[in-house]
Amino acid sequence: QVQLVESGGGLVQAGGSLRLSCAASGRTFSSYAMGWFRQAPGKEREFVAAISWSGGSTHYADSVKGRFTISRDNAKNTVYLQMNSLKPEDTAVYYCAAESWGAGSPGLSKYDYWGQGTQVTVSS
Repeated sequence: QVQLVESGGGLVQAGGSLRLSCAASGRTFSSYAMGWFRQAPGKEREFVAAISWSGGSTHYADSVKGRFTISRDNAKNTVYLQMNSLKPEDTAVYYCAAESWGAGSPGLSKYDYWGQGTQVTVSS
């Protein structure tokens, strides 16, 4: 069982930056690949970024490639999402998720545990 708690969301102007954090409970955090997803009002939840259990492999949605960076600190049971050059279309609730023994999949159904989400709002 893994519990995930996101933080770091907020209101930022276009072009600004935010860093999201996701703190995980449990002693087996390092055995999970981690992903970030987002859901805007009226839209389906979509993949943003993922990282393998070791941190050696990362994947990004085309819409955020070059602007967002996912990283993890297994000693702190935390995964991060650094978001730079934010755009109004990045506005959404951002969720972190854990994939047991995975490599970091873009598919929502691969993930076993989800956080409650944190709101990111980018003003133009």
